[in-house]
Amino acid sequence: MTTHRNLLFIMCDQLRWDYLSCAGHKTLHTPNIDALAARGVRFSNAYCNSPICGPSRMSIYTGRYMSSHGATANFVPLRIGERNIGDYLKPLGVRPVLVGKTHMIPDRDGMQRLGLDPQSPLGVHHCQAGFEPFERDDGIFPDTMMKAQPRYNDYLRSRGHEGGNPWHWAANAVDTPDGVRSGFFNDIAHLPARVTDEDSETPYMTRRAMEFLARDDGEKPWLLHLSYIKPHWPYIAPPPYNDMFGPDDVQAPVRSEAELVDANPLMAHFIDRIAGQTFSREDAVRRIVPTYMGLIKQIDDQLGLLFDFMDSRGLLESTTIVFTSDHGDYLGDHWMGDKDYFHDPSVKIPLIVADPDPMMDATRGTVSNALVQGIDLLPTFIEHFGGQVPRHLIDGVSLRPLLTGEAESVNDIVVSEYDYHQQVFAAQTGRGPRDCRIYMVMSRDWKYIHAPGFAPVLFDRANDPDEVTDLGLSGEHEPVRARMHARLADWALQYRQRETYDDATAARFSGFEEKAGVLIGYWDERDMLDPANIPTPDNQPALAPDAGDRGTA
Repeated sequence: MTTHRNLLFIMCDQLRWDYLSCAGHKTLHTPNIDALAARGVRFSNAYCNSPICGPSRMSIYTGRYMSSHGATANFVPLRIGERNIGDYLKPLGVRPVLVGKTHMIPDRDGMQRLGLDPQSPLGVHHCQAGFEPFERDDGIFPDTMMKAQPRYNDYLRSRGHEGGNPWHWAANAVDTPDGVRSGFFNDIAHLPARVTDEDSETPYMTRRAMEFLARDDGEKPWLLHLSYIKPHWPYIAPPPYNDMFGPDDVQAPVRSEAELVDANPLMAHFIDRIAGQTFSREDAVRRIVPTYMGLIKQIDDQLGLLFDFMDSRGLLESTTIVFTSDHGDYLGDHWMGDKDYFHDPSVKIPLIVADPDPMMDATRGTVSNALVQGIDLLPTFIEHFGGQVPRHLIDGVSLRPLLTGEAESVNDIVVSEYDYHQQVFAAQTGRGPRDCRIYMVMSRDWKYIHAPGFAPVLFDRANDPDEVTDLGLSGEHEPVRARMHARLADWALQYRQRETYDDATAARFSGFEEKAGVLIGYWDERDMLDPANIPTPDNQPALAPDAGDRGTA
């Protein structure tokens, strides 16, 4: 059990894994994130469990696959009773504190059914994914979604930005000769936001994190979830970040004309979306991506300020720092925009873990190529704070053996899922809301994508790392597809809902009927003389608990 108890859990929104200089970007320099990687382990094969905000985050906060926790799309509530990060950490004496975004949608129908007041302490716990909300701000507030005013809007008004929604019309809008325009329109991505750097979202959230750290009394260890809203669209940055980079700094999109010829029909729907149409234009990529880079540079600069603040208070010596993202961004790769599908630009995420514990010295400053996934973070946090991971509840596995150098691998495969029923093209597929499912199963060598009703997609990760050649219909690769489909089937058929009955209880129930004198199928008393039929301390576990009490041990 580590003596370094606090944990700073930083998550960006829609940050690609390869848009960091420590991950190989040639023109975007991120020295503070690079320095974090030098103090810890950077995971080069980390994947989210759903390439969209809400489901990915719910997987991270529960340690469970999307098909386990059931929050399958943005705005789908996390069902009441689903154990969250607070359910696991609070009993260990830890304060899970939130500054920023979770995309958590509470199950208000379930709360009403159980008579649970959403404003009560327990109700707040379930509404906030188990976090103590020091500052909750999910960061997307167009005028049509202003049911609740974010505190950030009050701050902007205090800084002179009047109006009903300064998030939209100040922080994420620009001045033009024709008046104020919304940052949702990408033709103005190169123009400066109507707020200063100081008043924009990333510095505001950084200051709020510092305020928590300054107020903390040190009585309890904490997990501070600093969850940045950027570089998620709208792609609008304040000066000087709006023009810090130019078209010459942009990496050429990874795509091939062959991808547009006989494309998998479902993949073609993602390409044909308006985001795909926009990012398929070279002029759009060269205008938008420099601003995306500027937003990342701003995050890196703010993390430098945060780390200096922590260092001045002696917190870097006692705090493990985890840096990641909920998913990536296509930015024109494979003729797509936004996220949602399963090429690496969308589903692969940055992940850095820097733990000051001397137990981690063997791996400090290294890059791990192990396959890891978002659901592995919560079990890592539980073990960090001295708890034991309940394997019947959590799908992920702890990364600590990789951090200490005790193991080189913890997963043979990673799995990601997506529900496309909310997509504008869903009706065109002829499939109902319960049938709009896509699954990705990936091994070290192959990525296999299965969507019911459509041909499979297969990428050869070893020989086609850019994923531009779909082998889903290749006769030569039929054995590989069959093998990967079998791996997906094995994954899908595993127990993931037997939550009230843990493995230790299951072991104690082995042979309990014979031990209790319930003799089913015996011919006569002589069958009792066969040692194989007699439960003994040598061949059976101890007598099970009362048969009517099968709760978690």
